[in-house]
Amino acid sequence: MTPEEVLYLAILLISIPIGFVFKKGGPKVKQFGGAAVGLVLTLATCHIHTLHSLITILGTWLIINLSPRSCHYLTLGWTFSYLLFFRTVTSFDLPEPTPFTNAVQLLLTLKMVSLANEVQEFTAAKKQEVTSFAKSSVIGVIPKMPGLVEILCYSYCYVGLMTGPFYRYRTHYDWLNQPDSSAIPSWQPLLSRAKMIPVFGAFFLLVSHFFPLSYVRSDIFSERGFPFRLFYMVPIFFVFRMRFYVAWLCAECGCIAAAFGAYPTTAKSRSGGGPTMEYEPLSSKSTDGEVSSITYDYETIKNIDPHGTDFCVKVKDGMRYWNMTVQWWLAQYIYKSAPVRSYVMRSAWTMLISAYWHGIHPGYYLSFLTIPLCLAAEGAMESGLLKHLSPSGRLYGDWVQWFLKMRAYDYMCMGFVLLTFEDTVQYWSSIYFCIHVGAVAFFLLGKALGVWRERGSKKGKDGAAENPRRQE
Repeated sequence: MTPEEVLYLAILLISIPIGFVFKKGGPKVKQFGGAAVGLVLTLATCHIHTLHSLITILGTWLIINLSPRSCHYLTLGWTFSYLLFFRTVTSFDLPEPTPFTNAVQLLLTLKMVSLANEVQEFTAAKKQEVTSFAKSSVIGVIPKMPGLVEILCYSYCYVGLMTGPFYRYRTHYDWLNQPDSSAIPSWQPLLSRAKMIPVFGAFFLLVSHFFPLSYVRSDIFSERGFPFRLFYMVPIFFVFRMRFYVAWLCAECGCIAAAFGAYPTTAKSRSGGGPTMEYEPLSSKSTDGEVSSITYDYETIKNIDPHGTDFCVKVKDGMRYWNMTVQWWLAQYIYKSAPVRSYVMRSAWTMLISAYWHGIHPGYYLSFLTIPLCLAAEGAMESGLLKHLSPSGRLYGDWVQWFLKMRAYDYMCMGFVLLTFEDTVQYWSSIYFCIHVGAVAFFLLGKALGVWRERGSKKGKDGAAENPRRQE
């Protein structure tokens, strides 16, 4: 583990006991205490580069006050423009930000765009109330316009500060105003989420020891046989997954310890977005003074589903189980604002935005832009072959598709970890760009099978129509 990874892990682990402390506190303790802890962590890890986050926050605050009815698009343009400047600060002879600054700035960009959208929804709801003389009942709308202090506390709250999960301003507001946090369970859901962390951590240390990434860049690696070179991407992606599983599960545990993002199950909360249905108060008492039995979940802050990621069949399904709160952010604030027709094109748009967020690394773009090709091949084979198989044939087809999906992710992972154009292309060329070639081949095969079935179906219909005439 690098020193940065050790510090990341330490911060995540410390956030768990801190969460239990804040769970017992009142609204002011949570609001200012949580922001103070987050600001201390930011200053300790980002140093002078903390100014980047402050400038982003102040710019967003100014936009939502000057133009609350159309602040979403303005904030989207402002935050992404500043993020581009942030990615290229070294070109202006400014010091290079720390890796922690990159993480803070990325999460802050998501928060500011979401905040602007929530303010715009609040303004629209208030306008509707005035014109219709009825109180708006839109689920998830913030109860009032946030001021600068509220925005700063939301932005620097220690929860999800560097690793996520992403959450809306309304989720933060609901956490501050929980009537009785002690009635919300933490230990049992925390242990349920944390039980696999030691296993994933042990796998990470063990496999990364025997299969180091640095070996791929060595001259010795290129001299190994093709089967070995092809196999090596499998443990590399395994290590990649284990690292994120540990980080995101620890981050979720920090949220659960503080009862952050806890809602009644009747709210049917979604990752990142929060409740989608009306629900009872987070804590309520019956007429005899007994605490009512309300079951809670933490779906709002659920950011990763390891089982779904590893064992889902399709490439597109694997994307849904990975970084789930950010996937919701993309669907809510990008897809709805700029809808596109095909899932493949939407995925390409997602990949480009994600690469833009994570930094200007050619390996990211090469890997991200490979996903639409894999999705196109997957769709072609689904329509041309898989959906026409018998139940038993479809079972075998799903296993083959799962195996190919994992190999595609192994292949694309190399761009994420090797980063540079030269290293990524050199590795892919050493295994003869097999996933690119295979995806094109499956796409053409699926299309050919689809055309063949369509012609066969057309001939069958023509023949059925001609038979009665022949009988006459």
